[in-house]
Amino acid sequence: MNTARKTVLLGILIALALALHVAERALPLQVLPVPGVKLGLANIVTLMAIFILPLPAITLLVLGRTVLAAAFGGGLSGFLFSLAGGLLSMLVMYVLVHHASPWFSLPAISVIGALFHNLGQLLVAAVIVRTLGILLYLPLLLVSAGITGLAVGFTTLILLRALLRTKLVTVPDSLRSMII
Repeated sequence: MNTARKTVLLGILIALALALHVAERALPLQVLPVPGVKLGLANIVTLMAIFILPLPAITLLVLGRTVLAAAFGGGLSGFLFSLAGGLLSMLVMYVLVHHASPWFSLPAISVIGALFHNLGQLLVAAVIVRTLGILLYLPLLLVSAGITGLAVGFTTLILLRALLRTKLVTVPDSLRSMII
């Protein structure tokens, strides 16, 4: 894929991730009686990008989405939570997809990514409130990460299969077995 095409694709993916983030914020949804639990729809785009873009571009995607989401009303604390969770989740999912894919399915990788997203956010919260007691919140977040991670993983799987059929994107042969 040439540089111009990668740049356009990255721009489209950032816009899509931001649109999903804004749409999710507008949903009056509470998955569990736990404040802050979200579906993580924008993570569909990140997980998809892990299959079709190099790591620097995926990092730009997460950074771009995070900065723009904060500009659209997330504020500084929202930015810090999203940045920590997004980058940690992205790195863990990237390593699993590219180095441990024979052992994990795409939905399982999504669940693990959701777990690390929550962990990154909790670590930022622990720094802000200056107590590790906030980690007592982790079991509830683990349950929500399992549910939302599966939803994001299966949605990403369906989306990647559809995109491969259109031949608009390519996936390395080593990763195709995770999708098909």
